[in-house]
Amino acid sequence: MSSLQIGLLGVVAILILIGMRVPIGVALGVGSFAGIWAIRGFDPALGTLRSLPFEFVAHWSLSAIPMFLLMSAVASQSGIAKSLYRAARLWLNFMPGSLAVSTTFASAGMAAASGSSMATAAAMGKLAIPEMLRFKYDKGLAAGVVASAGTLGSLIPPSILIVLYAIFAEVSISQMLIAGVLPGILTAAVYVIMIIMRCSITPSLAPKIEEHHDPGEKWRALGEVWPLPVLILIVIGGIYSGIATATEAGAFGAAAAFLIAIFQRRMNWQVARDSVVEACVSTGLVFFTAIGAILLTRFMAFAGVPFYMADLAEPFSDQFIVLIIGASIVFIILGMFLDPLGVLLLSLPIMLPLFEGVGADMIWFGIIVIKFLEIGLVTPPVGFNVYVIKSVVGDQIPLETIFKGVGWFIVCELIVVALLVLFPDIVLYLPSLMQ
Repeated sequence: MSSLQIGLLGVVAILILIGMRVPIGVALGVGSFAGIWAIRGFDPALGTLRSLPFEFVAHWSLSAIPMFLLMSAVASQSGIAKSLYRAARLWLNFMPGSLAVSTTFASAGMAAASGSSMATAAAMGKLAIPEMLRFKYDKGLAAGVVASAGTLGSLIPPSILIVLYAIFAEVSISQMLIAGVLPGILTAAVYVIMIIMRCSITPSLAPKIEEHHDPGEKWRALGEVWPLPVLILIVIGGIYSGIATATEAGAFGAAAAFLIAIFQRRMNWQVARDSVVEACVSTGLVFFTAIGAILLTRFMAFAGVPFYMADLAEPFSDQFIVLIIGASIVFIILGMFLDPLGVLLLSLPIMLPLFEGVGADMIWFGIIVIKFLEIGLVTPPVGFNVYVIKSVVGDQIPLETIFKGVGWFIVCELIVVALLVLFPDIVLYLPSLMQ
């Protein structure tokens, strides 16, 4: 059996292990070790297993991940989601579907403080869905907007998935993070336009709320969200201006989140302990899966799969759209069954050489990949954000109703992907200013 055949067989074996519910990190690691053993022998495989995980984890850029996760944990504890939602609701109550629109904007803001889609969906779900149901909103719209808007956490910096992509693709982490800003804003805007149009055409989806608030109450509510612009200024502003690297911005953001929580008198030993433990557990999960992926990358290199994929891509070098459509189908199918981290780390060793072979910009391609991961988060049968929302609402909303509710938002996501493919400068403009 040739090395290439072993490589392709190894990918199939890894997919089978994942289908058997073996943890993704274990499946990637075991399959890759066995493949390297088959190609190079036991001693080289053991040597790879000894050295490669340490070399990867010791990568300085990876230290941005625990910093962002710690910032996210502290920000969640400080009540930023509640303040954001209340301010958005008071200021946007004149719009059709005002609560759904408020949820979208509040989720975008929360994404800038959390970096996690599922954390954003969980936090906003507890606040927004009971409120929308209280005012007789359509259940599919209420659950769908929270599940879908939560996916903005994968795109708007700080995003853990973007950091991991940048490391694997060997592109600037800072430029990758900034590249997600405009696509994230565009996605939120397309969501809002869709919500307003649907609720204007079918008012029964979101009955108008007759509430009147004095200007003072609105301004006080807006004043309570001051931690968000502070964190955005520190993290995104620091990275964009070049004052701080992604790791330094993450550290500054985590420290600022702690100081803000102390200033707001929401920090105690229990909150601090829970935040640190949550960040450590999440970091361990990410790193364990990433180690499996880096072993897979080495296995694919030994097997010659990247060169094989580059040769396959060559006939499509002048049919770029065909390649994009093919990749999108693969990402969407994988996203139906795997969590976004697993999809990202399983696909990159194969997809990166494919698109490098046709001269695609790796920063632009990274944002396209993240967009497809977002779609996977709400796509049946295993849309992770949908199940997060289901755990929040319990028996109030059936699972099939939530999946139906996200259908409109999946259409919006596909529209945004089309715009990013047709107009790549939406992705590349801000990073180009940093060069």
